Amino acid sequence: MTRSTRKIGPFDVSAISFGCMNVSHAYGAPPSPEAAGRLLNEALDLGYTMLDTAALYGFGSNESLIGEYLGHRRNEYILASKCALHGDNGKRVLTNDPATLRQSCEDSLKRLNTDVIDLFYLHRYDKVTPLEDSIGVLSDLVKEGKVREIGLSEVSADTLRKAHAIHPVAALQTEYSLWTREPEIAVLEACRELGVAFVAFSPLARGFLSGGLTDVSTLAEKDLRRNMPRFFPENFAQNVRLLDEFADLSNRAGCTMGQLALAWLLHTDDNVIPIPGTTNPAHARENFESATVSLNNDTMKAAGDIINQHTVIGGRYVESTQAEIDTEQFQ
Repeated sequence: MTRSTRKIGPFDVSAISFGCMNVSHAYGAPPSPEAAGRLLNEALDLGYTMLDTAALYGFGSNESLIGEYLGHRRNEYILASKCALHGDNGKRVLTNDPATLRQSCEDSLKRLNTDVIDLFYLHRYDKVTPLEDSIGVLSDLVKEGKVREIGLSEVSADTLRKAHAIHPVAALQTEYSLWTREPEIAVLEACRELGVAFVAFSPLARGFLSGGLTDVSTLAEKDLRRNMPRFFPENFAQNVRLLDEFADLSNRAGCTMGQLALAWLLHTDDNVIPIPGTTNPAHARENFESATVSLNNDTMKAAGDIINQHTVIGGRYVESTQAEIDTEQFQ
């Protein structure tokens, strides 16, 4: 299952692809645009062939960065972006209003310096706008040649099936890692059934599974993890204890902790494509090389036994954020 490429609709993409959010916001101060541009070019040089961005990331600046620094290499990568979440006067806005989605696509095309977006996701289902309307406008964008394939993010298996009946869905993107196992409830099986690629964001558990974060008091004031229950000090103090056994397992497997976490995902199903992000060129290389790591059944089981929904303390999000997400949850 560790093939170097995997399928998303008609596209062959690197088994480990690149999540671009980190270079614009989320986890502390981002790098300068020049440093971010160098990193993205180095990622392409390493062999990453899909880049994942969104209108939300940096409120458009992430897309602009790709357009400015990678526009001359546009034929070298599959470009994935997202609509439905965006910034408006410095505030985060969620809407599936068709006219807004269409305008979001037009704005993204300009920022990305491209004529077409290969994979365009509905970043969130707002649970208000009929799917016939939101998926309908994405389907129209495909017919108009502005988008090649459509995707969904953070939706349930039921919503995926309903959307897929309106227009074929090429990919579903949701958080998935050893410590976020909700896709195993129903979504992974629905993706297999429908032939939809599963794109795993935060496959390193927002840095936790790489072992680089051991003290949450060091997080920057605006780091998103400060508002996530698993990183609350009282919960993190218990979660971090899992890493000693996980580190021992990775040593026995002959890889880093991060590589073990990514290889575990690749071995779960050949339909899964992790998109780790980083601002560190060495980590970009380490992550990419995870596709060469082979794990036996005993190591797969051991990793899953150490870190899972029963051993991790705290939810993914606070209640207000979780309420806007249309995914299955463990009871």
